Amino acid sequence: MAAQASAQALPRGTKDVIFSVAVRHRILIMLVILAVVAAVVALSVYGFDYYRLPPILRVRSPKHAVLRSSGWTGIRTGVLGALGFAVLYLYAFRKKWARLGRIGKTKNWLDYHVVAGVTVPILVTFHSGFRFGGLVGVAYWIMIAVVISGFVGRYLYAQVPRSLSAAEFTLTEIETMKAEIAAQLAGQPVFPLEHLERLSRVPDRAEVKAMPLWRAAVRMVGLDLVRPLQVAALRREALSGWQRVLSLGGLLASRNPDLERVVELARRQARLMVKIAFLDRAREIFHLWHVVHRPFSYSLAVLVALHLVVEMLLGYF
Repeated sequence: MAAQASAQALPRGTKDVIFSVAVRHRILIMLVILAVVAAVVALSVYGFDYYRLPPILRVRSPKHAVLRSSGWTGIRTGVLGALGFAVLYLYAFRKKWARLGRIGKTKNWLDYHVVAGVTVPILVTFHSGFRFGGLVGVAYWIMIAVVISGFVGRYLYAQVPRSLSAAEFTLTEIETMKAEIAAQLAGQPVFPLEHLERLSRVPDRAEVKAMPLWRAAVRMVGLDLVRPLQVAALRREALSGWQRVLSLGGLLASRNPDLERVVELARRQARLMVKIAFLDRAREIFHLWHVVHRPFSYSLAVLVALHLVVEMLLGYF
């Protein structure tokens, strides 16, 4: 709500620029994703029979010169993977380098970081020819651990509410947002309020603080996982017949705009309730995640740098 009020206060030209930048960012992200999907499909179709062969038999394949790690495709997927690693680590450097921190929005950088985190393992997998033995295998599985850890970090990042300037919201601001949504829901005629309250039944902050950290993490994730099912059940109450079928039992949005407006408000309220209840514990978990994630990231960076140096010394670049 506060963000909407700020956006409304901006001059029209400024809003147009902001929105156009956001649209360009989304288009660029989608183009990168589509390019990666197209490359994966093309390499999978072309190299399917090659990648199925045992390593000792691959040298006899006519595709070996192209698909081996030092071949035409192998080198290019390796170079693109190295560039993806650079994007991954630029996000971390941005937090410490003031000049870099003034470029773009933190959220946009995080989007690139996430896309690179998904893309790099795919590129490295094709670069290695699906061979994961020896030291290369150790580096590969460290990379997979970093990627999985990154997804966990992205989820935790979303649990700590942030403003447009990347400063954390205070608890008062979150409570204000929740109260504004509750006021809008109070006047809606689609659902009885007690039905909407099922969506926002969460433990209070005192109860969450009393939980062991691991249990708080499990409970927080569980509430987020079950929410789509609760939203689907809410939709089913207002839908009938073919409407339920077309929405896959309420899992997909219906064609009823009034219903969807109320459902979205109820979902936002439920998310804010979880953020309020788990805010302190989410910060603790996020801090602990950094302690675990950083050593893996730094060790992976060292292994990648060593790999690149060895490849250049051997004359592959």
